Amino acid sequence: MKLHVITVGHKPPDWVAAGFEEYARRMPRSARIALTEIKPAPRSRQNPSGASVARVLAEEKSRILAAIPSGCVKIALDERGKQLSTAELARRLDGWMQGGRDVAFVIGSADGLDRELKAGADLLLSLSAMTLPHALVRVLLAEQLYRAVSLNQNHPYHRA
Repeated sequence: MKLHVITVGHKPPDWVAAGFEEYARRMPRSARIALTEIKPAPRSRQNPSGASVARVLAEEKSRILAAIPSGCVKIALDERGKQLSTAELARRLDGWMQGGRDVAFVIGSADGLDRELKAGADLLLSLSAMTLPHALVRVLLAEQLYRAVSLNQNHPYHRA
């Protein structure tokens, strides 16, 4: 199983890259994490209207969809998504693994994700009800994926 983390944004701070890489490195061969960074669409600073944001998100949607390997379970991260406990995430990962499908976790820009992209996702997932720094989300996601896989493998990292 391969876990794809597809995120809008590039050149994160060094601590973000280091944190993500630390958890990606720890993953077992049976559940590798691959990171794909999507270049954000240009934003209009003078006129951040709803139409302008919708245009930007639609452009990013095209780039995101092109980066998702075919056949993947698509998980869109969204603040209004379903919140799962680590144990629930572990159970879902195990189910996807048993089904033989890779999983793509999509992290949008600071403006979020296009509505159509979210509607086409297999799951809308929220990591927290709190507002999180955009770059931190990829580190939190990588840690939770590592923790969920550790839980499934009875590894001592996760102590429930």
